[in-house]
Amino acid sequence: MEQHRTRPPQYRPRRGAPLPAQTGRATADGVRRSAPPARRPVPAPRPAPARRRMPNPRLTGLGGGLFCGATMFALACLDQLLFGASLVVYGVLFLPVCALTALWVRRGDIVTAPVVVPIAFAFGLLPVADGGGGFEGELMGLVTALATQAGWLYGGTLVAGVITTVRKIRLMSRRAAQRRAAQGPRPEIRPRRRPA
Repeated sequence: MEQHRTRPPQYRPRRGAPLPAQTGRATADGVRRSAPPARRPVPAPRPAPARRRMPNPRLTGLGGGLFCGATMFALACLDQLLFGASLVVYGVLFLPVCALTALWVRRGDIVTAPVVVPIAFAFGLLPVADGGGGFEGELMGLVTALATQAGWLYGGTLVAGVITTVRKIRLMSRRAAQRRAAQGPRPEIRPRRRPA
């Protein structure tokens, strides 16, 4: 007749497993006394705080476009309030926004930066474009501002394009180095000696 075990296998003590530590000492009379309280370990000194780095957000292509467009619109409103809608101030402020957009777009969406900055430039011109009354007047003011400020538009697009190109080249070279490191060193191929 077979006997079944009453304890499930997960409750059995494992072989070779360490026994739990006992908290007291047994004395000669068999009474277990409590051990003295253990000393707390001294905490390790904290490392010195690292120097602060510049923010490094990673924007998607759409996020980069929204960031650039919203920033240029806000700067155009500020330009209208402080400088009376100066297009030169607007153009100067456009260049760093283009650089930040190209730097903050994530690796997978790098190529979108030079595309979204001209759109953001045109969107930001809406508050500062000097147009007449009505829709046609505003549209003509926007077209005129785009034509007269094309240098700033091309300059900002060029800044974004250069930063994007440099980032793409660095990314491609890093990937190539990782591939070479994963493949390991190539064996040397020695030329065979021809028998004399």
